[in-house]
Amino acid sequence: MKHIASAAVILAYTALCAFAETGTAASIVFIENEQIKLGMDMSSGGGICHFEDKADGKGNRINRFDRGRLIQQSYYGEHDGSIWAEKPWLWNPIQGGDYKGKPAPVLERKIEKDKAYVKSVGVHWASGEVLNDCVFEEWITLEGVTARIKFKFTYSGNAEHPARHQELPAFFANSGMTDLYFYDGEKPWTNDTPKVRKDLKEVRNEYAKPTENWAAYIGADGRGIGLYFPASDEITYYRCEHPDKGETGVACSYFAPISTLSIKPGFTFEYEIFVKIGTLKEIREKFYSLHSGAAAANAAN
Repeated sequence: MKHIASAAVILAYTALCAFAETGTAASIVFIENEQIKLGMDMSSGGGICHFEDKADGKGNRINRFDRGRLIQQSYYGEHDGSIWAEKPWLWNPIQGGDYKGKPAPVLERKIEKDKAYVKSVGVHWASGEVLNDCVFEEWITLEGVTARIKFKFTYSGNAEHPARHQELPAFFANSGMTDLYFYDGEKPWTNDTPKVRKDLKEVRNEYAKPTENWAAYIGADGRGIGLYFPASDEITYYRCEHPDKGETGVACSYFAPISTLSIKPGFTFEYEIFVKIGTLKEIREKFYSLHSGAAAANAAN
């Protein structure tokens, strides 16, 4: 993977390059409608490994270099003596599996044409231990040009973990989408000019607090992929430049909405995200529509 612990963790990609990509075509299950197609890797706990807009001809936008990439759930806790990339690591259940390629068990799945439900057991990213007290669930519905995804994490263990930044979720796109857009200004939801980061070339976690709950990576052709995350008000992000590109390449463009949460006995957390491919204008307009709809529903209640 990988990501963040408490403040920032430097990604060590030299340790990753020895390991293979995620599951084969036989392990990927697809759902689709007339406009979009989404794939889940059943050897990676049902993590989302494929998302494409059928009309743009660009294929899959999600990076699946290893079991720590994808769009997937990931949580952090106490220092537990585990080691990853020759560095001390944390208790870190993820949906996909471990850094050596160990798959995450799927407990249940229900697949329809444009809907899916997957329930899986978490695997410790660094140690490879199957964490039976960590259960992940996801509900996916394709709604026109947008994927609606509900995630749920249930912890039945006894440990009380310290508060950490949690990825809600981890979101890895292909590296060809280089420019990160978000809005962190003082006039949210007014179509004010967003911020763009075109200079992301180091594997180093940076942070922002968007005042509009979305972010998007856009490529040189003006198209890309965005995420609307109403449950989070902060993101962490980086890019990895590498000659090995594409959906199974080392290179990637990453961000994660984050919130600070402490995982304790009886902990359960669920949230929704929305994913869309398009131009920045198309992505932002869709997320504005979702935001307006949620605001209207809250006002009605």
